[in-house]
Amino acid sequence: MRKLLLLAALAAVPVAGIAKGNAEAGKAKAAQVCAACHGADGNKPSAPDQPILAGQHYDYLVRALTDYKIGRRNNPIMKGFAGQLSKQDIEDLAAWFASQKSALQYQR
Repeated sequence: MRKLLLLAALAAVPVAGIAKGNAEAGKAKAAQVCAACHGADGNKPSAPDQPILAGQHYDYLVRALTDYKIGRRNNPIMKGFAGQLSKQDIEDLAAWFASQKSALQYQR
């Protein structure tokens, strides 16, 4: 019985690295907030100094947006956009962009 309770308790603990966001909600939010500069799927930045977001790791995107929001990363434009996002918005956007195939090509 104790083993069963222990197993149930461990199963209830969230696992790090599992995406918590909703990619479809992120797609809708990206169309409103991100697409003008990064493209609808994160593959078409409007300027050379803007990154491709498609295919980035979920955890990286959550951390980057959170850092812009709280001012740990210094970019006035991104701080303005990220400052409007809720935690759920950030997770949804991260899930959306992480689920997209990157247009970047790696040469060997």
